[in-house]
Amino acid sequence: MILVDEVQFEIHLGELYAGLILGKNEHQSHHLILLPGEARRVNWETAHQWAQDSGGDLPSRRELALLFANRRECFQDRWYWSSEKHPANSLYAWNQFFGTGTQYDDHVSNQMLARAVRRVLVE
Repeated sequence: MILVDEVQFEIHLGELYAGLILGKNEHQSHHLILLPGEARRVNWETAHQWAQDSGGDLPSRRELALLFANRRECFQDRWYWSSEKHPANSLYAWNQFFGTGTQYDDHVSNQMLARAVRRVLVE
């Protein structure tokens, strides 16, 4: 059990608390939990399905940045898929390199790593 800013929620075996994501006007949006496990050498669609099968979702670009800041040690120095496709071209999706924190868009057929997260909404 974890208590953050008067919000209490369960952390399951193997999960790690990653931090708080802010929403509009700096209101608290949700707490981010990193789920155990990693998918290796998967395209974006497979990564997305793997994350859902793991009980979570792929992290957004903002969430990847938070994971880099707070849980970098849980990642290899490699590229990881985000949940976000490129707004101008749906054949591309965003990813992040955990060696430097760089974010870039790449073709959804390319193979990268993936981690899953779950979100605990702040009410």
